[in-house]
Amino acid sequence: MQQLLLDIRPAASPSLDNYIAGPNQELVSHLLEWKTGKTPEKSLYLWGPPGSGKTHLLRALTRQPAALYWNGADEIPDATRLIALDDVEQLSEAPQIKAFTAFNHAITAGTLWIAAGKNAPSGLSVRDDLRTRLGWGLVYRLQPLGDQDMQDALILHARNLGFDLDPAIPAWLLARQRRDLGYLLQVVEALDRYSLQTQRRVTLPLLKSLLN
Repeated sequence: MQQLLLDIRPAASPSLDNYIAGPNQELVSHLLEWKTGKTPEKSLYLWGPPGSGKTHLLRALTRQPAALYWNGADEIPDATRLIALDDVEQLSEAPQIKAFTAFNHAITAGTLWIAAGKNAPSGLSVRDDLRTRLGWGLVYRLQPLGDQDMQDALILHARNLGFDLDPAIPAWLLARQRRDLGYLLQVVEALDRYSLQTQRRVTLPLLKSLLN
């Protein structure tokens, strides 16, 4: 199983199109407009538990020209028009000060700013001035995917790989494996490879054989 996971094809680059939105569709629709710079607000903050898709969304937004997925330490090029800062709760003191300064400069210059963390701004263990700035714009809480959304995502992923997935398989995975969509998508890819290697159809017994 581990070797099959290592051998799977590289994951597709994050985009707003391949983000499994589920209950977060309103946010994705807003981001599609926000990234053009045509909305009134210039700063956004996203929060939610690990695995809710924060990094995917920030990476997707910074695939466009003049956008930067920033680590809080490197210099920001003058031509940057969108800055994304992830995992703000992990910033040490010096990057927090730099992030505060960068935020102020971005807002003054009309640069788009988006940050993300595990907690709402009020619950972040960061400097008071940075915490205040992070809450200035729109704040969105990412909602976790429900069972049906996750099952649909796995079935769609299998279809994109070229095979049909029996709905019993994602239901079984959700009941017995960790509920991490990225991991479960990898399992589906490993199952596809295992099916080709063993020349057997993709079935629940084949999945159990793979995992055992």
